[in-house]
Amino acid sequence: MQTATLAHAQSVALRLFKKIEENKLVQAGKTESGLVAEIMQLATEQYGIRDHWHKKIVRAGINTLARFDDNPPDRTIAEDDMVFIDLGPIVNGFEADLGRTYVVGHDPAKQQLKNEIEWAWFEIQHWVQKQSHLRACDLYAYCQQKAASLGWSFSGIIAGHIVGKYPHEQPADPKSWELDIHPENANDIFMPDKIGEPRHWILELQFADFRRGYGAFFEQLL
Repeated sequence: MQTATLAHAQSVALRLFKKIEENKLVQAGKTESGLVAEIMQLATEQYGIRDHWHKKIVRAGINTLARFDDNPPDRTIAEDDMVFIDLGPIVNGFEADLGRTYVVGHDPAKQQLKNEIEWAWFEIQHWVQKQSHLRACDLYAYCQQKAASLGWSFSGIIAGHIVGKYPHEQPADPKSWELDIHPENANDIFMPDKIGEPRHWILELQFADFRRGYGAFFEQLL
């Protein structure tokens, strides 16, 4: 049941991102906060989405190097920026978590990063699906290796986390990484939750080119 409802929540989030693209909302000259406001209006008008389980993120240019917990100064999207959007809409009481990257302009190196992080996500998903046991720390290391093999740095503190019915399961120790794909989490991601139900994981990738000062982001249900 939870698998189907989470898949539905993601399908609604995917439709929202498609509307963002169809309406060409990601454009130079807008502030990050302004674009967030436009997206939220679209989400409410088109899909009745009003609540999000985590903060709504739009990051452009140098801000694409920031991590989730960072709060960089609001930036205006420039003509040749990379932009990523990370949203966590709640759909019928269940959590979606979707992230996508866009290239404003025609910089081939930035387009390459956008394409390669998406390709890497599906390659990693395919590898995970062939496993029967997999420690979260080993999956994190695999994501690092995949980024490095393509010439990028893996810049995320985590490479994913669980989702579920809002609010999703929390660790007994709030400072623990046991429900995140993190180097300090040696738990098997296939381990069931406290009531014996399967956990559902988001795989999130954040690749960066620190020398050039930009990064990309891609996430969805693993």
